[in-house]
Amino acid sequence: MPQHHPNTPVCRDCDGFPVVAVATGGRNRDGSRATLRIACRACKGTGRTVRRATLALAGR
Repeated sequence: MPQHHPNTPVCRDCDGFPVVAVATGGRNRDGSRATLRIACRACKGTGRTVRRATLALAGR
């Protein structure tokens, strides 16, 4: 498992595992499994998120 620094914001969608290999069920010519590398859409494969500035509504 990856070790995260305590202050590093980890992506909520992938929990720090941004790229996965999905087996397609087929095989390559050399006999190995055909896989697709899929990256997390939320963090675009980095495993981290950028903290957004929150808007504070102040009223009377």
